[in-house]
Amino acid sequence: MDLKSLIRDIPDFPKPGILFRDITTLLRDPDGLRYTIDFLTQKCVESEFKADCVVGMESRGFIFGAPLAYQLGAGFIPVRKKGKLPAAVHRIDYELEYGTDSLEVHQDAIHPGSRVLIVDDLMATGGTASATAKLLQKFGCELVGFGFIIELRDLQGRKHLPDVPIISVVEY
Repeated sequence: MDLKSLIRDIPDFPKPGILFRDITTLLRDPDGLRYTIDFLTQKCVESEFKADCVVGMESRGFIFGAPLAYQLGAGFIPVRKKGKLPAAVHRIDYELEYGTDSLEVHQDAIHPGSRVLIVDDLMATGGTASATAKLLQKFGCELVGFGFIIELRDLQGRKHLPDVPIISVVEY
């Protein structure tokens, strides 16, 4: 399936010079969405990730992380933006390609020794994924890999991530 044909390009969003890859057009296509989740699931199984939980970052990581966790028989852990979680949290501040942000996760979300897979819709510079990996170090868990729907290879985000397997469904 040609997933690139289902992803809309929006120039100069969220600021001039940025070409935004919009997945809402992929999400509205039942066959494209099913294919994306099934493809990611198959690649995770082939890579023998055997994750106890899938971590997805707010908000588009939730869209793909939860059904992937279901398919893999794993739990799902949401990593949220600052101030969105009701219980005690671990927090990390980090830089994006066009600003700064914070991520939080409940302190009781992951058991030490758990095998964790991080999933998001897009990897650009690797800032959000790298920050999430650093945040998860506080749990003493094992990071088994990353899964992305889109990877922007020219931005070299992989060099900022830990040395674990990385799955990308679509590359630009």
